[in-house]
Amino acid sequence: MKLPPSWQLPLTIKNRLGQKSVGKQRAMIAEGHLLLVLHRAPTLGEKQRQGVFFWRDPQGKWECSVGGVGLKPLMKHIQVYEEAENALSLAYSEAEQAEDYFNLLEQLAPVQHSTQNLHNTLQAAREGIPEDRDLIDLRDWAYGIERSLNLLHENIKNSLDYRMAERVEQQNAIALESVRASHRLNVLVAIFFPLTAITCIFGMNLSSGLAESFSFWLILLISLSLGLWVRRWVIVGKLL
Repeated sequence: MKLPPSWQLPLTIKNRLGQKSVGKQRAMIAEGHLLLVLHRAPTLGEKQRQGVFFWRDPQGKWECSVGGVGLKPLMKHIQVYEEAENALSLAYSEAEQAEDYFNLLEQLAPVQHSTQNLHNTLQAAREGIPEDRDLIDLRDWAYGIERSLNLLHENIKNSLDYRMAERVEQQNAIALESVRASHRLNVLVAIFFPLTAITCIFGMNLSSGLAESFSFWLILLISLSLGLWVRRWVIVGKLL
């Protein structure tokens, strides 16, 4: 991107511009001239920043490299950042899942970084041209957007941390319930394990009715007693 040929800028400013890209956002001042090298508000997936130049001559007249005179093009440039901040705030209010917050952080990062550089550039311009009070309002406007984006970033991070902590708590609750269910099953198995083992070894085939078989009731009583003993070992961890 090149400067408009009609701009009569000092060579000390022109020589500071690269030939391959506009470089970072910055304010260049020489001989009463002010050149603002700014970036358009970035969009998601955009890798190369789109630059735009704003020139203020020593008489206080503003011009824009993409057309227009006066402060309106510069104000419109900052307004695009404000609209991007509003869109991100709206998306944050509608976010529900952790994935939504991750996507918001991905969109927010370049806008937040670019807004910070915009504010720093306008602050440098304000310090270099202290008599231009319009620069104060523009700088404060950019600062307000930067502050809102910083607060939005903190809110998104906090919401994401809360969702992740909530998910961990849910998983822990499920795991705890699974452990409790396994413990109940172990207790139940411990009670009937001796009875199952004895019947597997000796069998429980009866030649007469249950009420007439003393050995059946004796084995059942012994097995259940052993089962309660094993249950104590499962729960307490001690045999006695």
